[in-house]
Amino acid sequence: MKRKFVALLIGAFVFLFPFYYMLIGSLQREPDPSVGGAFPQPGNLTGHNYAEINKAIDLGRSLINSGIFTGGVILGTLVFGVLAGYALARLQFRGRGLVFNLMLLIQVVPFQLLTIPLYVLIVRSYGLADSYLGMILPFLINSTAVFVFRQYFLQLPAELFDAARIDGASELSILWRVAVPLVRPALLTGVLLTFIGPWNEFLWPFLITKQQDLQPLAVSLSNYLTTVSARAANPFGAVLAGACVLATPAVALFVIFQRRFISSNLSSGVKG
Repeated sequence: MKRKFVALLIGAFVFLFPFYYMLIGSLQREPDPSVGGAFPQPGNLTGHNYAEINKAIDLGRSLINSGIFTGGVILGTLVFGVLAGYALARLQFRGRGLVFNLMLLIQVVPFQLLTIPLYVLIVRSYGLADSYLGMILPFLINSTAVFVFRQYFLQLPAELFDAARIDGASELSILWRVAVPLVRPALLTGVLLTFIGPWNEFLWPFLITKQQDLQPLAVSLSNYLTTVSARAANPFGAVLAGACVLATPAVALFVIFQRRFISSNLSSGVKG
């Protein structure tokens, strides 16, 4: 038991050290990329780097843009994921197996291969350049989320759906009143896992937005590196300060909701 505890402690240290180094680096007045920089002198610590990065890229505006982009993607993922997952799990229609297999096939296609046709479609055909909708649209449907919701719906007892249909409930009513309350852990898991992707997404928002006041924080930090950092007093610390701000919401969500990554007793809805 003691060996397992030591091994877990070492693993936790290795995992957390980059976050610690990022935080310390963001607070250093003078950059020190050596190993000794992880243990700076108190006189070398300052919050000036956060003021510097905020002055350069407007952290508040960039965070709002990231929140709108991420929130839109999460909303689309949950709505379309639940609807498609329920249909593939509980509705009988011709070609259901083919649709499911095609969905699995889509997961092996890298997003980078679709970037050019998506750009042509959304920018030239739809005219959605420099817009939140243009950023969100390619990520509205997440095949991984559809798969997760389908697996959860398949675990639900068939008696629940049969009883609801006998009572005359529609499929949407069954989904909303019967199925969704029993798969709340899947909804929360879908939110947390979906959050990381769009929150850290760089390539697509970078391509689709040219206006600085629409760019998410990840894109703003990249622009800072390529255009402004050369003139900054401590670009290393300013970039790390921006990275800390970018990482804080994701880390906070996982710390707060880590206990919710558990399966509910799906059979609890059936008695007798």
